[in-house]
Amino acid sequence: MNNNFFKVAPEDEMEFMPIIPLNEGVDEDNGKEDVPDELPILPLRNTVLFPGVVIPITAGREKSIKAVNDAYKSHKLIGVVAQKDSNVEEPKAEDLASVGSIARIIKMIRMPDGGLTVIMQGKTRFEMGDVLSEDPYFRAKIKVLPDDEYQKDESFDAMVASIKDLADEIISLSPNVPSEANIILKNIENPSFLIHFISSNFNSNIADKQRLLEINDLKQRAELLLSLLQTELQYAELKNKVTTKTRAELDKQQKDYFLQQQLKAIREELGGENLEEVKELQHRAESKKWPKTAKEAFEKGIEKLERMHPSTPDYSLIYNHLDLMLDLPWDEVTKDEYDLKKAKKILDHDHYGMNEIKERLLEYLAVLKLKGDMKSPILCFVGPPGIGKTSLGRSIANAIGRKYVRVSLGGLHDESEIRGHRKTYIGAMPGRIIQSIRKAGSSNPVIILDEIDKVGSDFRGDPSSALLEVLDPEQNNAFYDNYLEIEYDLSKVLFITTANSLQEIQPALRDRLEIISLNGYATEEKIQIAKHHLVPKQKAAHGLDKPSFKISDKVLEKIIQDYTRESGVRELNRMLASIMRKLAKELLTKGKLKASLSLKDVEKYLGKPKYSNETYKMANMPGVAVGLAYTYVGGDILFIEATVVEEGKGELSLTGNLGNVMKESASTALSYLQANAKKYKIDPKVFAISKIHIHVPEGAVPKDGPSAGVTLMTALASAFTRKKVKPYLAMTGEITLRGQVLPVGGIKEKVLAAKRAGMREIILPVQNEKDVNEINPDFIKGIQFHYAKTMSQVLDLALAE
Repeated sequence: MNNNFFKVAPEDEMEFMPIIPLNEGVDEDNGKEDVPDELPILPLRNTVLFPGVVIPITAGREKSIKAVNDAYKSHKLIGVVAQKDSNVEEPKAEDLASVGSIARIIKMIRMPDGGLTVIMQGKTRFEMGDVLSEDPYFRAKIKVLPDDEYQKDESFDAMVASIKDLADEIISLSPNVPSEANIILKNIENPSFLIHFISSNFNSNIADKQRLLEINDLKQRAELLLSLLQTELQYAELKNKVTTKTRAELDKQQKDYFLQQQLKAIREELGGENLEEVKELQHRAESKKWPKTAKEAFEKGIEKLERMHPSTPDYSLIYNHLDLMLDLPWDEVTKDEYDLKKAKKILDHDHYGMNEIKERLLEYLAVLKLKGDMKSPILCFVGPPGIGKTSLGRSIANAIGRKYVRVSLGGLHDESEIRGHRKTYIGAMPGRIIQSIRKAGSSNPVIILDEIDKVGSDFRGDPSSALLEVLDPEQNNAFYDNYLEIEYDLSKVLFITTANSLQEIQPALRDRLEIISLNGYATEEKIQIAKHHLVPKQKAAHGLDKPSFKISDKVLEKIIQDYTRESGVRELNRMLASIMRKLAKELLTKGKLKASLSLKDVEKYLGKPKYSNETYKMANMPGVAVGLAYTYVGGDILFIEATVVEEGKGELSLTGNLGNVMKESASTALSYLQANAKKYKIDPKVFAISKIHIHVPEGAVPKDGPSAGVTLMTALASAFTRKKVKPYLAMTGEITLRGQVLPVGGIKEKVLAAKRAGMREIILPVQNEKDVNEINPDFIKGIQFHYAKTMSQVLDLALAE
C-alpha cells in the first residue's frame, strides 16, 4: 500500500492515495453523460487513474496547466493517460499509453507559487485515437471503452472476497498506512469500484497498473489483481519480519544504532552486507580467461564470501585472495614479434659491441620462433657490474614485444618472498614471481631476476632452493605459490637472470641456467659507448643539449685511463656527469662554452689523475712480480712481493689477507723452487736458514684463487736469485708441484685490466691462447703475449739477466 495516504503530490511525481467518494465512484448519471469525440489529454508520470477513483494532483508543466484550464472552462472532462517512461520531461504522442481514463475535474485550487492543484475523478476508460495537436497541449480523438456488466457469479464473488482479504492483510502489515483504510475497504460494496480502488492503491509499478486498466473483462482484471496482491503480501510479510527482528534488539541498543541494525537485518535476509562487492567480483569473472581449476577455486571462494559478514576477520582475507585471482592474467598473453632484423636493430641501438652475445640472443629468438614454446634453458648473463646485463634484458623484451618486469634478488633471505606466505598469516602476500606476473598483466613477460648470485639463506629458508622450481622448464608449468594455493603456469615466461659471479650460485640452480658470459669493455669500446650513449644522455640530463661543444676521443681516453678503473662504464658515466655540472655552472656564469673540451680542461674539472702507470716503474726491484686477477668488478692487476730474510729457520710467512687456495699456491711454488734449486742456481741451504715472507698489497681486500701461482713462483725466484722481473710484464696461471702451468679463467677481463694498467707483455698458459684469439685485436694492440707450458719457460721469460 502507498504510505502517503492523504498526500497531495505534484503531477511530476504522482505519489498519492486516491480519495474515495461516498457514492463509490458511481454518479447518478454515470454511463449516461455525453462524452465529446475529442478531449484534451493530460499525461501523468507516476500513476494510472482508474474509473471511479478520485485523486488530487499538482500540475507543474505548462502544457498540463493549459489543458486543465481549458477543460475546466468547458465541459470539465479531460483524458488522463500514463507516460510509458516517467523520466521523459517533454513527452511526445508515442511516449503516452494508448488506454487511459476520462476524468471529471471536481475542483481547482491555484497555489501561491503559480502551480495548480486539481481534484479529479475517473469516469470511464477510453482508447486514444489520432492526436489532433500537441501544442499548446495534447488533444486527441477518443473511443470510450465500457466495462463489461457485472454478473452474479460465485467464483467471481469468491475472487473479490479474496482480493478484499489480501488487501486487509497488507494494510495490517504496513504500519505507515492509517487504520481507517481497513474501514473504507469493508464499506465498498461495488465489486468493480473495489477492484479499481485497490488497483490504484496497491504498491506496484506503472506497467502492472496499466495492464490492469487495459483489460476489458472485469473477471480477468480481478485475476491479475489477485496475483499482484499475493506478491505484494509476500513482500509486506518479509518487510514486517525484518522490522520485527530489528525491534527486538532496540531495548539493548541506543536509538541512533537503530538504522544500522535494520540494514543489517535486511542484508542478512538477502545474504549478507557484501552484495555489491560480490557482484563486482562475479562480473569481473564473467569475461576472465582462466583454467578450469582456477574457475572452480574462484567459485568456492565466492560461495564462502557470500555467507560471510564483512566484519569477520576472514572476509578481507578471502576477498583479497579472489581479487588476486582476477588480477592474474592466467591464459592472457601478448603476441610475440619474432622479427630478427628488428630485434638486431633494437639491440644495436641499445648496446654497443657485444657482437657475440647479440648473435647468441638472435639465435635464441630464432629457436623460440620455430619451436613455439618456452621449454628451453633459462638465460643467465654473468659479468662484472656496469656492463649492461639488466638493460640487455629490457632490450630483449622490447625486441620481441613483450612486457618487462625486473625482480631484484639481492639480499633476499626469506623463501616466502619467492613462494609466497600462507594465507593464515597476518599480512600474507603472494611471492615475488606471482606479484611480477600480476604487475605485467600477461602470462608471457620477460622477467629479469637480477643479482641471483646475491641470494642469501638463513633460518627462514633458502630462496635459491625455491628458485629451482621457478627456473626449471620441466617443472615451472605447475608452479605452486603458498598464497595463491593453485598451480600457475610459468612455462610461457622468458626468465633472464643476471650475476657477477657463478661461484656464488647454488650448483643445482646453476645447472638449470644457460650461461652467457659478458666481459668488460676495452678502452676503445668505452670511447664509442661514451660518444653514442653516455655523453648525449648526460648533456640532456644537465640541460646542455642545446649548446654546441665537442668531446674528442683523446679527451674521453684520458678520462677513461686516468680517472676510472672498471670493466663497465658506471664510473665513467659519473665522471662525465661531473664534467657536465662544471660546464653548466660555467655556462651560467660566463654565458658561453668553449667549442671543444681539451685535455687541460679535464684536469681542471676532475682534478689530478686518480690512476697512473708510474707505480709499475717504481716497483721494478727483485722479488716483485705483477699478477692478473679476476674480481666481481672485472679484471685487475696486483703486486706480489717476496723477500728472503737471513737468520731464519726456513719458515714461510704469508700476509695480505690471502685465502686458503692462494696460501696453498705459495707453498707449492716454494716447494717446487726448493726441489729445483740447483737448476736455478740457488744454494739449497738457503731455504733452511732463511725466513721467506710473501706479501700482497692492499691487505684490506680479501684475495684468493689459484691463478696467482705463476706470479708467486716468479716473485720467489726473483727474491732468491736477486734478479729483477722485466718491467711492464704481467702474468697469470696455476702451477703444480711438477712445474706445469695450468689454464685459468677470466682471460679477457685480465688482459683488458693489464692494458688499462699500461702493461706491455703478458705471460699466459698455452691452453688460454684460444681465449686471447677471441678478443678484438684492436683492443689489445701494443701487448706482446707469451704462452708457457712449464715454470721454466715462465722464469726464462720473466727474469731479466
